[in-house]
Amino acid sequence: MASSCRRPEHTAPPDVFYNEDEAKKYSQNSRMIEIQTQMSERAVELLSLPEGQACFLLDVGCGSGLSGDYLTEEGHYWVGVDISTAMLDVALDREVEGDLLLGDMGQGMPFRPGTFDGCISISALQWLCNADKRLHSPPKRLYTFFSTLYSSLARGSRAVFQLYPENSEQLELITSQAMRAGFSGGMVVDYPNSSKAKKFFLCLFAGGTGVLPKGLGSETSDRTVANQVQYSGQRCRFSNMKGKSAKKGRDWIMEKKERRRRQGKGVRPDTKYTGRQRRPHF
Repeated sequence: MASSCRRPEHTAPPDVFYNEDEAKKYSQNSRMIEIQTQMSERAVELLSLPEGQACFLLDVGCGSGLSGDYLTEEGHYWVGVDISTAMLDVALDREVEGDLLLGDMGQGMPFRPGTFDGCISISALQWLCNADKRLHSPPKRLYTFFSTLYSSLARGSRAVFQLYPENSEQLELITSQAMRAGFSGGMVVDYPNSSKAKKFFLCLFAGGTGVLPKGLGSETSDRTVANQVQYSGQRCRFSNMKGKSAKKGRDWIMEKKERRRRQGKGVRPDTKYTGRQRRPHF
């Protein structure tokens, strides 16, 4: 966790760093899509949601909606919050299923108590550890975020944050403010002995106590072996994916239309032309 001058949060505030050019990468870069989806899958696994039950989830730092796409695929409903208008514009262009909200997580979550069954966040939490303005205090902003998040979660639910901590002091700052806000839990580290695959997940419990999940990467764990196989299998799923083009088939369109009908949204009738491939324009 050594400090690096190349860290994005050292370059500019998040609403400036994630401009239109940066946002496009999240819909065009297949490797970035693959990584984001894998981390989202792991975060949802750590949530330990009821099997076979649709839940209402919060996605903090939702960006272009890649993590939300995975939530939708799993049958959940979600609300995404992000500070970057450029990223949210990409999410709208991609026609994500969740509701989107422009907001600064450091100013708190504006939701009623007990609204959500869980929360995930991918690569966003470390941004709160930087003072982008003179009035910004990282401890206060972290506490404001965690205290309002705690209120918006149903008791007994979980919040899972995948993050890139800069150092051990930053980890201590984040976890101390989360515990001060009422959460219990701790850090789950996957593949701790790997420089490339190592991932940090802050797993928090809102009310009550829970058993902190074990991190992946132990050679003696049968569960780890199974997940490693699943991890390598997921790579094949995105090997030929470029942006959203891999999803534009008829089956994907029919599935999306059916989801929207269940949600009570207006959908055009199905015809023999639905999902057909059009001739290229010259």
